[in-house]
Amino acid sequence: MFVDTVITEVPNREMSKPSPDTMLAMLKENERPKLRIYIGAAAGVGKTFQMLEDAHALKKQGIDVVIGLVVTHNRAETAAMIGDLEIVPPQKIEYRGAFFDELNVAEIIKRKPEVVIVDELAHSNVTGAKNQKRYEDVLEILDAGISVMTAVNVQHLETLNDVVARTTGIRVRETVPDWFVRRADEVLNVDVSIDTLRTRLRQGKIYGIEKIEQSLNNFFRKSNLSVLRELTLRQVADEQAAQTHDYYEMSGIEQPAIPEKVMVCLASRGSAKKLLRKGARFAGRLATDWYVVYVETPEESPERISYEAKKALQENICLASKLGGQYVHLKGKNVADELVKFASEHSITHVIFGQSARSRWEIFWKGSIINRFLRDVKDANVHVVPVAETSE
Repeated sequence: MFVDTVITEVPNREMSKPSPDTMLAMLKENERPKLRIYIGAAAGVGKTFQMLEDAHALKKQGIDVVIGLVVTHNRAETAAMIGDLEIVPPQKIEYRGAFFDELNVAEIIKRKPEVVIVDELAHSNVTGAKNQKRYEDVLEILDAGISVMTAVNVQHLETLNDVVARTTGIRVRETVPDWFVRRADEVLNVDVSIDTLRTRLRQGKIYGIEKIEQSLNNFFRKSNLSVLRELTLRQVADEQAAQTHDYYEMSGIEQPAIPEKVMVCLASRGSAKKLLRKGARFAGRLATDWYVVYVETPEESPERISYEAKKALQENICLASKLGGQYVHLKGKNVADELVKFASEHSITHVIFGQSARSRWEIFWKGSIINRFLRDVKDANVHVVPVAETSE
């Protein structure tokens, strides 16, 4: 449906014959519905406008494309770009005496277009909708064999949540897991200069007049936009690197002799959101899978672990799964022994720890797991991440 980049020659790579399963996957690749994500540094860069412009181009090529949901934010240029594109009426859902428009997944699947436009990917659906999140709606549409074009701002990616909050002072609550972005066939960066974006804001093309000055002095400060643009460029580059890795694997091209492997060490106590997001970002840049490893000691057996620790552990496991990490539950008397053994057996190259909250006396008496790794796992890079509660 979409025009994919075709790599016609890969120099200095040794080719190997793909397995039958790989050949089948390659044959089916063109059959599956495509997902294209338009990503930008902030509202107003033109993601929805570009998406609609591309939809018109597809329509001219004879592709059956419809609008599932587009949010214009009262921007005249965006509204005008809809033109004669067919719109699937939204689903009206009543909640607390008011009606809300949500993506009409059932009607889209019944209509069965080749491509559907779904705006505001990070949106949380109102109570009463079939799915909690819009990206789950998109997955359902893809499963029905329909290609999707969608848009999101970089600050809504789950693993960048901490970075954006630290940079802008604003914690984004609606997020999209990074594994969903990895599912995309194309990730396109829609970008304008910082001065152009701020000019659009002053002209009232992004928000209403009442929000202009507040936005210019807060989220839309030049320093914030500069960081967000850099994050967007890095994200797109990471996705391209991941797709290149997948292409090599799909084509039977020999992979590096020592693949990178990432391991996040999880404790039962406290929130590990920042730690897990760091691991997911790191694994994404390396285009590799990653492990989230927890060691259950006799003191933390199901009969002895505290309610608070058990609840925190379950929340961390849930987030790890959402971010695409492979959870590993080990048991042993000594945490360091089990972690070192796992890292050695699985050829881990990067280990991520949360900064220890233990006292110097505890470290002296029980030993430091980090120091143990530095001593015994020679081929692994050790990363220590501050995980103070205020940084969550």
